[in-house]
Amino acid sequence: MNDKPTLQSLRERIDTLDEQIQALLNERARCAQQVAQAKIAQGEQNDFYRPEREAEVLRRVRERNQGPLGDTEITRLFREIMSACLALEQPLLIGYLGPEGTFTQAAVLKHFGHAVQTQAQPAIDVVFREVEAGDCNYGVVPIENSTEGVVNHTLDMFLRSPLCICGEVSLRIELHLLSRETELAAIHRVYAHQQALAQCREWLDANLPRAERIAVSSNGEAARRVAQETGAAAVAGDAAAELYGLTGLASRIEDEPGNTTRFLVIGKQPVGRSGQDKTSLLIAVKNEPGALYRMLEPMARHGLSMTRIESRPSRRGIWDYVFFVDIEGHVEDERVASALKELEQHASLFKVLGSYPRAVI
Repeated sequence: MNDKPTLQSLRERIDTLDEQIQALLNERARCAQQVAQAKIAQGEQNDFYRPEREAEVLRRVRERNQGPLGDTEITRLFREIMSACLALEQPLLIGYLGPEGTFTQAAVLKHFGHAVQTQAQPAIDVVFREVEAGDCNYGVVPIENSTEGVVNHTLDMFLRSPLCICGEVSLRIELHLLSRETELAAIHRVYAHQQALAQCREWLDANLPRAERIAVSSNGEAARRVAQETGAAAVAGDAAAELYGLTGLASRIEDEPGNTTRFLVIGKQPVGRSGQDKTSLLIAVKNEPGALYRMLEPMARHGLSMTRIESRPSRRGIWDYVFFVDIEGHVEDERVASALKELEQHASLFKVLGSYPRAVI
């Protein structure tokens, strides 16, 4: 006797599961609406989005996942479920470095899901300004690339902005050569963000050595220009190709495999502990022997792991620098709080830029 399920029985089983999933999704959505009502009753008008809560939920999703769906796929599905439910509580407007089709927009959608409203901004400082003014709930800006280093404009904005870092997003960057043309021989100009040009330098040297390379504000802007020109190509991603109707002349032209960009989510509200957090600091020390050691020593003594340190001109005087430091942990953690209290005593400038959940996969 053959006990294997028939194709028809499997389809009927899928239909039954779909009905159950749909019912549970709507039950979750109704629960989210009740959460919003409870928050309003308690006087919480601006606290609907909780990054630490979402990070905890996604972490549990991955921990209990037993396949066959992989962690990345199951996390993406739950991200979209949470995004749709949050939109029922309070629709979020997210500003990002535009125009449409940039990797920054892709980072917005990866972090917040597709149920948010997005608003492209022409420059990083405008993203900060729109969030500061309350015209956008949050902003997303690039901070560093795994091959080309930090985005200095973003770092410099934190010197004068009151905004907090509320989250981070890591995005795998795949760069393509896009154009209206159909042959490489027809390309005389290549547009891209300066970091994208640097990330594809070897490929461009080998394949388009005579083409002029023109740096623009973003890869999305490069694609927008190329859509209106002949003899030109853009270095950009899949989203830009689809949005501007461009043809891919070459795929994955980045020089380093695993090329990844890190983005920051900026907002006004500090973020609570999620259990797996980072803290970003802005520090200046006096220009004297041992000053940097005295800044780092409390972190080492309290067992804190420093994941990044960058220096930038302070703009307060010649050869005067500030340090941007990332450490593991949250400011509410006892070890972190103790180390930062000591560190602040040695610093001429000390600012916690934010504690936030570490990026999920």
